[in-house]
Amino acid sequence: MIRIATPDDIPVLHALVRELAAYEKALDEAVASEEQLAEALFGDRPAAYAHVATADDSGDGDSDGGEVIGFAVWFLNFSTWRGVHGIYLEDLYVRPERRGGGHGKALLTELARICVERGYERLEWSVLDWNAPSIAFYESLGARPQDEWTVYRLTDGALASLGGGGTH
Repeated sequence: MIRIATPDDIPVLHALVRELAAYEKALDEAVASEEQLAEALFGDRPAAYAHVATADDSGDGDSDGGEVIGFAVWFLNFSTWRGVHGIYLEDLYVRPERRGGGHGKALLTELARICVERGYERLEWSVLDWNAPSIAFYESLGARPQDEWTVYRLTDGALASLGGGGTH
């Protein structure tokens, strides 16, 4: 049901990213191309990793050739307090008509397994505060919100202004 993404998955990964952006009411912000996604995941210096969830509609238990119905894109972060890496889950998405089949949990279980196997001490992600179904799902797995932290972001003009015109 879960496998490491391959370059052949780029078109469906790109489509799923756009579906996720539409679900999050931010489709206009999803401007990444298939080429950018391929470079980030499979280029000379990969910056991120991906796993996909596949459907086994044949009933034979073999999901290797199944349709890709969900994905997790993640990258390594680092905790100076703990002195070890962790995984930051950038995106987790399962197509709405396939939810409830255990695919999301299987994706998170695989990332947790990687953390345990490699000695990473954190698996972290963000969730929109209005996304009650996802919040309930995450909390059912034992995840807890980090309410004392607020995410900040620089993009577009603000990023260019600070990065291009700031003092060093």
